[in-house]
Amino acid sequence: MKVLIADDHGIVRQGLASLISKQPNIDVVGEAKDGREVLDLARELSPDIIIMDVSMPNLNGADATRLILADNPGIRVIALSMHTEKRIVKDILQAGASAYVLKSYMFDELTKALDAAAAGEFYLSPRITGAVLEDYISQGQRVKKSEPDELTVRERQVLQLTAEGKTVKQIALQLHVSPKTADATRRKLMNKLGISSIAELTKYAIREGITSTDF
Repeated sequence: MKVLIADDHGIVRQGLASLISKQPNIDVVGEAKDGREVLDLARELSPDIIIMDVSMPNLNGADATRLILADNPGIRVIALSMHTEKRIVKDILQAGASAYVLKSYMFDELTKALDAAAAGEFYLSPRITGAVLEDYISQGQRVKKSEPDELTVRERQVLQLTAEGKTVKQIALQLHVSPKTADATRRKLMNKLGISSIAELTKYAIREGITSTDF
């Protein structure tokens, strides 16, 4: 089983790689430091499972999961996070993650998630309660979506990059679009959310778990 690890903290990546490599029939094929790099490595390495940090710079774990599974729905994603907020859990589960593991647990919790993912099953850490799962299911059945769900993947990308202080030119370069397109997307995004300033946009992105202050 081939495993790819994505986390913006080098020590976490190296520690996970060392522990996972000791498990039978598991091969750590790569490590990514952010969502952009994990997209590239997923295409290049075709892993069976990706251990995905939820909060990463440039592209968060939920949006990286959406893009990866759109190309290769057979990959299983295990979300790894310190967050227990319902909106963050819901976001990455709706993106297609098969498991959600809290970083506060010991390594054996991750091995349970790996075993479940390998068997095509789902897994949630005990602190991610049944109420969270029920909320996720009921939200998915509603016709009217919440504001973050109404955003396109490109708008979410522009939102995160803007909140992380990137200029229009830097956003355009990272997303491989023209500055005019990047600026137009940001304006449309702000109009859609009813937000009139970059500061408000940044607060919104942090509040909704699209980016983090932890980087």
